[in-house]
Amino acid sequence: MKLAMIGLGKMGINLTENLIRNEHQVVAFDLNEDSKKAAEKLGAEVGTSLEDTISKLDETKIVWVMLPAGKPTNSTIDQLSKLLNKGDIVIDGGNSFYEDSLRHNEILKAAEINFFDCGTSGGMSGANRDGNFMIGGDDKQVFEYIEPIFKGISQKDGYLYTGKAGSGHYLKMVHNGIEYGMMQAIAEGFDVLEHSKFDYDNEAVAKVWSNGSVIRGWLMELAESAFSKDANLDEIKGVMHSSGEGKWTLDEALKEQVPTPVIALSLMMRYRSMEDDTFTGKVVAALRNEFGGHDVDKK
Repeated sequence: MKLAMIGLGKMGINLTENLIRNEHQVVAFDLNEDSKKAAEKLGAEVGTSLEDTISKLDETKIVWVMLPAGKPTNSTIDQLSKLLNKGDIVIDGGNSFYEDSLRHNEILKAAEINFFDCGTSGGMSGANRDGNFMIGGDDKQVFEYIEPIFKGISQKDGYLYTGKAGSGHYLKMVHNGIEYGMMQAIAEGFDVLEHSKFDYDNEAVAKVWSNGSVIRGWLMELAESAFSKDANLDEIKGVMHSSGEGKWTLDEALKEQVPTPVIALSLMMRYRSMEDDTFTGKVVAALRNEFGGHDVDKK
């Protein structure tokens, strides 16, 4: 298929490479010239503007938006509602709040443009190969038309059509809330080890926990990777930045009166980390950097 990729940041450029590897034609656009050059090197056709990018697409235009949530995505959706035609397709693969996605769906539906909100997980490596996608959209038949895109770029069983618009980003929101709690538990465990009277090799601990233990998994493998680069994470501060999805999950849980104490406390610990340095904060900061390339504060 031929589609546009709007936004060539850490996720967008990796998705572009993944799509091209899976024999899709990509027309790429970003305001950053270096990002466009990088996409061109991967084999993408590059647009000079949003209008020019869309003009290079087939009759049924598919536009994947991979921009930061909020104003960048909102303004782009508004522009697309005027530039695209009846029957065209917009996929928002960023971390948009699900209520924004509901509003985007209404804007595009008024122009008879199909909208899909796509929660994207797996970090930069998942975007590049074997990703994970949670896709909401009102028209299942239209999803079936674009489904071949996700079959190629996803891990086996790594994508799900979740139903009506908004449901994809809602599911990703809850996913990220769970992620907060899991990372917090791993980090607190290593903090206990750090304060113990024993001299543990953090990298070796993460390695043994990654192989056969009940708590094995990708986050533990990422902990091993982080400790291999900086044995005691001395080079970074324990500041745990947050993208907002943990708070959105907690807000939704409070609205629905669902008790989520682990997610709530993990979010509170993110806020606490802004005040002083903790080893727990260092581990979570390192994990976020490993899977998503998120910035860490250096000492």
